[in-house]
Amino acid sequence: MIERILEEADKLLKDKDQRNNIEDILTKEKLSPKDFLSLILDDDDNNLFIMAEISKKITERYFGKVINLFTPLYLSNFCICGCSYCGFSMENKNLKRIKLNTEEIIKEFESIKSHGIDSILLLTGCDRINTPFEYILSGVRIAKDMFSEVVIEVYSLEEEEYRILATNGLTGVTLYQETYNKEVYKKLHPYGPKKDYYYRLYTQERALRAGVKEVTLGVLLGLNDPIEDVFKMVLHAEYLLKKFPNAEISISFPRFRPAGTNFKEAFKVTDKMLLRFIFSTRIYLKNVGITLSTRETPKLRDALIGYGITKMSAGSKTSVGGYAKDYSSGNQFENEDRRSVEEIVEVIRNKGYRPEFTNWIGGLIV
Repeated sequence: MIERILEEADKLLKDKDQRNNIEDILTKEKLSPKDFLSLILDDDDNNLFIMAEISKKITERYFGKVINLFTPLYLSNFCICGCSYCGFSMENKNLKRIKLNTEEIIKEFESIKSHGIDSILLLTGCDRINTPFEYILSGVRIAKDMFSEVVIEVYSLEEEEYRILATNGLTGVTLYQETYNKEVYKKLHPYGPKKDYYYRLYTQERALRAGVKEVTLGVLLGLNDPIEDVFKMVLHAEYLLKKFPNAEISISFPRFRPAGTNFKEAFKVTDKMLLRFIFSTRIYLKNVGITLSTRETPKLRDALIGYGITKMSAGSKTSVGGYAKDYSSGNQFENEDRRSVEEIVEVIRNKGYRPEFTNWIGGLIV
């Protein structure tokens, strides 16, 4: 069970001053959890450069010179949770609450599709009343006829609900634990369905057992000690890779961005720290997908093409709709990279990589 692995992670974190030698680690083919912890704790710039080059070689060996692109679409911003860091929180009384109807969803899909995008991420807030399961199912059914890959990032669902979605066109589930520290998690999620740490922790397993082909997990860097959160998240991903060897497992490293609230991050995660997390993860888990969002600046996103990441969001809006029509609903967080899909495609090609709009798993379109 993942809980036992996280308990073992706590033991290693308590002894984190006892690190393995970095030079020895970087010559290994197979790393231990302690090796990985040593890598993300290391702060030597020369080692970071070496890790970048190793990461690049591994990425090209396992994924080729390809960057998969997707676009997120927020269907609704209704939420009944009190998450203190989120712009969609129920505590945000100034937010204009909106839910797209079927006609509006189709228009948004058409606008996204017109830019060549073939992979869609559907998002909602955490609210089974205003966005019930049937609403999500309807969105997936519409999307499957227009996109080769349909992924959702919504509230945690039951296994049978994921099974129904999977038989109706769903290919993937994205869900962030936010932080793996139970005490910090409890403080940041005072009420609402998301308050249940363990129910959220086992979401990816429920989805994979139900037949979903791919899952993405992540933490929101800045909420808690990033070393603890990244270490535990990567061990969680490794656990899923071993338990579901035929599934596609990906990781995302979003950093906290202002979200229209008074929340201030507890830890500042620098660019160098983020690079170390990405390179170390690629070296430790050679076949895990790594997603980079538009929370990051264009300069950093461009620099990371080829160095560990395999997937990028493009042309993203963090408010409801926004592609076919501006609903002025307010953002879940502030975007740093506001470039169009076409601009990002040009950058990827200029770097000698191929932008891919269709996700392929095992040689089959999903």
